[in-house]
Amino acid sequence: MTDIAYDVISKKKRAVQFSKLWEEVSRLYGVSNDKVAQFYSDLTFDSRFASLKDNKWDLVERRKFAESHIDLSEIELGDDEPEEGMEEQDSPMNNSDEY
Repeated sequence: MTDIAYDVISKKKRAVQFSKLWEEVSRLYGVSNDKVAQFYSDLTFDSRFASLKDNKWDLVERRKFAESHIDLSEIELGDDEPEEGMEEQDSPMNNSDEY
């Protein structure tokens, strides 16, 4: 399905709303709406596509680097502190009595 999406977006010459892209791809590919989640996932992992604002998709080759890549410094990661009440010694990995 992503190959069809690539052809569709290439012919449009600009970013395409996801709903419009799915409508056209599903019609051309002959699949039902129960495949929409798989299609979205496939687009996300296919390096040829860029997810843009307002749920639009375009080809990475037509976009500037900053438009199609996430600045990882803006992502907040959880801390590595153990949960409250969970001591490091309580971890099954640290229990040497079992070996």
